[in-house]
Amino acid sequence: MNVSAQNDHAKAKTPMDMDDVNFESALEDYLNADFGELDEGTIVPGEVVRIGKEFVLVDVNFKSEGQLPIAEFMDLEGNLNVKVGDRIDVFVVNKNESEGTIILSRERAKRMKLFDKLEDVMEGEKTITGRIVRRVKGGYTVDLEGIEAFLPGSHVDLRPVPDMDALVGQDFEFRVLKINRRRSNVIVSRRVLLEEQREGLRKELLSTLAEGQVVSGKVKNVTEYGVFVDLGGLDGLLHITDMSWKRIRHPKEMVQLGQELELKVLSFDRETNKVSLGLKQLVPDPWENIAAKFPEGQRFNGKVTNLVDYGAFVELEPGVEGLVHISEMSWTRKLRHPSQMVSAGEEVEVVILGVDPDKKRISLGMKQVKPNPWDIVAEKYPEGTILEGVIKNITEFGLFIGIEDGIDGLIHVSDISWTKKVRHPGEMYKVGDPVQAKVLTVDKENEKFTLGVKQLADDPWNHVPSKYPVGEVITGTVTNITDFGLFVEVEEGIEGLVHVSEISTKKVKDPAELFKEGVPIQAKVIHVSADERRLGLSIKQLKEEEERKRMKEFRTSESGFTLGDVMQQQMEAATNGDDGDKA
Repeated sequence: MNVSAQNDHAKAKTPMDMDDVNFESALEDYLNADFGELDEGTIVPGEVVRIGKEFVLVDVNFKSEGQLPIAEFMDLEGNLNVKVGDRIDVFVVNKNESEGTIILSRERAKRMKLFDKLEDVMEGEKTITGRIVRRVKGGYTVDLEGIEAFLPGSHVDLRPVPDMDALVGQDFEFRVLKINRRRSNVIVSRRVLLEEQREGLRKELLSTLAEGQVVSGKVKNVTEYGVFVDLGGLDGLLHITDMSWKRIRHPKEMVQLGQELELKVLSFDRETNKVSLGLKQLVPDPWENIAAKFPEGQRFNGKVTNLVDYGAFVELEPGVEGLVHISEMSWTRKLRHPSQMVSAGEEVEVVILGVDPDKKRISLGMKQVKPNPWDIVAEKYPEGTILEGVIKNITEFGLFIGIEDGIDGLIHVSDISWTKKVRHPGEMYKVGDPVQAKVLTVDKENEKFTLGVKQLADDPWNHVPSKYPVGEVITGTVTNITDFGLFVEVEEGIEGLVHVSEISTKKVKDPAELFKEGVPIQAKVIHVSADERRLGLSIKQLKEEEERKRMKEFRTSESGFTLGDVMQQQMEAATNGDDGDKA
């Protein structure tokens, strides 16, 4: 409406109507009719009218154009993203009516519109895409189309993230939890969204899950006894014994965190929602018809997979292992640990000793690959064979003689000499000495091979009964004096015993008071046994016999002695006899 039209309209009114009209206000409305409402703090449309080197002029239908820094119109690569004539939204920062100036901001307009969008996302429980740009204390900073939001560490995922730096630079969907426009604070969560998705998948999974079903899942956690797998809203346990038909020491040998797996549902408890999973059940059981594949007595090649104190496990084929017990590794060596014979990863030849399909156990032997050397020794060295070997070791109980590879013969200390008392074999021999001996026994079952040196010659005791019969008077040397009697050597290696009761007619408390070692004496043989290797002697009986002989001579004598003379001689003889005991 122009001025003349307004005047005509005014003339048409009554005087009372004229009083109600404020001409100053009407003029102001006329002057501002083209500019509209431009309240500070609002977003208004504008048109780009000029682009300079530093500023961009935008007409928002005010007395003058707004001047904005050209930086607000540059993209990340530094390219101008606006041209003259483009319609854009700007934020009214400040306006001065008297001076006719106005300050605008495109960035603040974008920010306000984005906050409106974020509020709509939060109120409608919608999602928004953002990029994790950097790690900060307690979480991450997320770029939401230009607004930086805070993502707490506890809201990143359903589980703790092992490598937090790996998420930087990645785009994700987020839920908006809280907005503070005044402080420009925005808090977002990814976990809330994942929990909702997980719950939906869980309900769907629970409605379809059944035993025997093949499912897919992601490795969530690895322990020494098994693997926890996320099936999508529900966790299942893959026990270590259900991972492979072959024996493994730790699940990490087969899987790793985050790995996708196809598994078979072994059991599912709907009340507790516990799921048992199997991996090996997806492939045939290699133990089927195992006895036919690996018959007893047959030889096979395998790889040593593990060593334990009691033996070695050998893999015959994938999923099939047998045990070589430490006692089945060598015919001759006494092993303390299997590592003395084999090492992990080594290829070995074994013989099947036994198969137990029910317990899935196979007993293997390594020594059976070669002939038993004890069979060879028994055939080569029958009892009575005279052989010669070198001393390999000396102990207090005997000598060990090397016979065949890994087989030693033992000469016990008691089989070194018929007559000498050997306290320690080291007194007579040293390691490396050659020794001739006779084979005494060959015990294959107990793996004992005994030899003797003294058996090379006759036992001198075999001749003692004929050389020293009962009643024979011998002369010998006292070699040892004990509380119970005297040991008397009658020839080299042959000793007799004069028991304390056979020393004198009088009671003898200590033989050492009457005799000394090295002194020759005479005694009478009262007992002899080659089997028992015993020669019993008596000094007392010898003296009694001599006395009886003397008495007999007195009785038959014609010398004319009186009875008093005879008694006198007996008393003198008795006195001389006691002195003889002290000799």
